Amino acid sequence: MRLADLDTYDMSRERGFLCRHDAAQVELEGELAEVGRIALRLPEFLPSGEVRRLLDRALPEPVSPAAIERLDDAQARLAMVHYSFMVQSYIWGEDEVTARLPASLAVPIVALADRLGRQPLLQYEDYVLNNWAKLDARGAVTLDNIHMIQKFAGGLDEAWFVLVHVAIEARAGDALALFGPIVEAAAKGDRARLTELLEGLVDVWADINAIFGRMTEKCDPHIYFRRVRPYIHGWKDNPAVKDGILYEGVARYQNLPQVFRGQTGSQSSIVPSMDALLGVGHAADPLKSYLDELHAYRPPAHRRFIEDVRTNSRLRAFVDAERGKGLVAAYNGVVEAVAAFRTLHLEYAASYINKQGGRSAGNDTEVGTGGTPFMKYLKKHRDETRANLIEA
Repeated sequence: MRLADLDTYDMSRERGFLCRHDAAQVELEGELAEVGRIALRLPEFLPSGEVRRLLDRALPEPVSPAAIERLDDAQARLAMVHYSFMVQSYIWGEDEVTARLPASLAVPIVALADRLGRQPLLQYEDYVLNNWAKLDARGAVTLDNIHMIQKFAGGLDEAWFVLVHVAIEARAGDALALFGPIVEAAAKGDRARLTELLEGLVDVWADINAIFGRMTEKCDPHIYFRRVRPYIHGWKDNPAVKDGILYEGVARYQNLPQVFRGQTGSQSSIVPSMDALLGVGHAADPLKSYLDELHAYRPPAHRRFIEDVRTNSRLRAFVDAERGKGLVAAYNGVVEAVAAFRTLHLEYAASYINKQGGRSAGNDTEVGTGGTPFMKYLKKHRDETRANLIEA
């Protein structure tokens, strides 16, 4: 039982699930160069309260299909970042929500989504994985050396929220690089090697949790809820657009509203990969169905990685059968580290969302950006992680 090399899944040890290209060096040409320039002006447009009028005037027609066909992969990802931010701004960027997306935005984002194998709205890959760059190209992907490329309203809190996630994804690369050796060691029954690898995984997760713990340093809960969160909702299970969004000019949608889930940290592939490696199961219920549904909102290569880990990992069965004290302690240490991450996520959800007041249309304190009762969801999966602990 073996996993393919990380690059097979569009991943790397240095960056984890983050894009492997330098997004700051990607250049869009022709029609799409102007699209990029307009998207980068969203922090100017949104305070006006008339972002739709400004986008309609700046982008009266869809770009040509040929312009999208000419893009290479890195260019297509950058174009999707720009379009997804404009789409979200068009729907959520004014006091009154709209349920229609003009063809100038709808047609290109659907074409790009088809090209990239995903859904036509902002997803975690646009918000985080493909939306960052280094300040010093020679340095590491750490919080003191990265910046956010595309923004909504802009500001320290918005950037910090995204960049903490970028730094977590980068640090997780060392954890993900251990998956292949762990799967192989478990298959070979090499208890000593497996114990060593799991202890290394615990060390990496200590760093991940430390990075996550820095969220409150520069992202204030009130500002997050009022100035960051409103733009990242989707249009499935959101009462403000309960019938979905009409993508004008997209023939295959037959003039019918579409519903898609919004950007959420639950679209990150890190924790689902850990669940697959550790053998963590989730009880069959509506929240499990939501978790399964979110899998389709990850990049195709990352979905394959999770599926291959789930298929090949015999880690929990081996540890459970062996019951060696050191091995069980190392395995449980990893489980506890992931549970600690989920606990911190739950605490942030309470303070940054659930306890906030002054909600606006679509920005509910009880419903997550992905459209779920997130407090119940996060607690359930934290508890199910801890239920995976093995007694020595």
